[in-house]
Amino acid sequence: MIGTFTGRLKTALTGTSDAELVFLGNFEVEDQWARGETGLPRLGFGSGNVIVNRMDEFALLLAGKGDHVVLKGEPDTDYLSHLEELGLDLPRILVVERQDPRATVTQDALEDRSVLCELGRLGARGGVVCAHGISELEERLAERAGIPLAAPPAAICKAVNSKIYSRRLADELGIRQSRGWTCASLAELDAAVEAARALLADGRRVVLKDAFGVSGKGIEVVEDERRLDRLHRMIHSRARKAGTDRVGLVVEEWVAKRADLNYQFTVGRDARVHFDFVKEALTEGGVHLGHRIPARLTERQTAELTDTSARLGGRLAGEGYFGVVGVDAMIDPDGGLYPIVEINARHNMSTYQASLQEAFIGSGSTALVRRYPVRLGAPLPFGTLHRAMADLLFDPARGTGLLINNYATVNAAAPPGERAPGTGFDGRLHGVVVADSAGRTAALDDEIGRRLAAVAESTRGEGRG
Repeated sequence: MIGTFTGRLKTALTGTSDAELVFLGNFEVEDQWARGETGLPRLGFGSGNVIVNRMDEFALLLAGKGDHVVLKGEPDTDYLSHLEELGLDLPRILVVERQDPRATVTQDALEDRSVLCELGRLGARGGVVCAHGISELEERLAERAGIPLAAPPAAICKAVNSKIYSRRLADELGIRQSRGWTCASLAELDAAVEAARALLADGRRVVLKDAFGVSGKGIEVVEDERRLDRLHRMIHSRARKAGTDRVGLVVEEWVAKRADLNYQFTVGRDARVHFDFVKEALTEGGVHLGHRIPARLTERQTAELTDTSARLGGRLAGEGYFGVVGVDAMIDPDGGLYPIVEINARHNMSTYQASLQEAFIGSGSTALVRRYPVRLGAPLPFGTLHRAMADLLFDPARGTGLLINNYATVNAAAPPGERAPGTGFDGRLHGVVVADSAGRTAALDDEIGRRLAAVAESTRGEGRG
């Protein structure tokens, strides 16, 4: 059965709750939006993008029966059986024939004739593509396959996802945000650096952010003028090499906070705005690590975020945007809100938890959305994990345990072919820990971490000798 959120999403995107959607989990679409934008220098991130690209499997639990999802690889059959045993209605799965681990699912699908043909067949009977976010790549896929996108044009999606847009909109609407400056040109950057210099001289910190940075990339926290000047020179140098005076950055004061928040609303094609939920976000160094459910907010704070959603949604609709919108926010040490840190007009991590939350996380439950890092010596089949952790996995009868919502990221970075002795690879297990109190949720989270570490250690032991 289609959950309330998925049905509402379909109505917002297509005008009907029984639309046939093809879900596409093209995570970190920001990398495409950032092309041609001059900002902070970025370093390589190793195997991280290989794991991130397999986050496409999250779409399995957003789609419903009668929908479709395009994936880079076949899901573990035991994992699929486990999801069905929980009572979840799974969509039809389309898997690309050959996947490049460093490519997004969109890029793989563009190179797969059979997937393109099937998308065209679905489009001919009324199906539409629902992507994580829309860039020129998703537009190219839709055009080549002959299937509509359930989204605004890529140019609109890029424009409203810029951190420059977020700051300017907050200023226009009079919404509280940290002191800062938008930089769309070198002249604006020069002025922002001079203003930031005064903050540093006063003992404060500043942060430079790429307009389309994501997951800790494209962000620099600066504590002294020497570092600020070095970054300033580097950005100027990059702009000169690109032959442009355009940049895409924001410069902000680094302010004290008590907690990070993420709230979501949905904008319909008819411009109606629906406030979906708010969660407490768990972050480290700008990297999203999970959520705490429910968020520890007062009624006044929740009401302020609901009102902000209506105001933002109205403006986004006026820009021609419709679909899911996630907004990062903060609570200051005195309990006041910074309602807009940045706008993410695309699916968010919390979007993919909506169906699980509706089905399994009741009003008397607490939950931690977690990602567990693992170091493996060999691929870990879901069946092996299930046998080792069966008593910790979610049991609908008792309403507690670990709901695993992505297994592909566990083995995504496994090297092809036979494993050489002494080598290993990193993976991530994504899941939602559910219990009846915050204390029991934390204790269960700790035990899951210990048990998972032991299972991972067993895979490393198999290759020794």
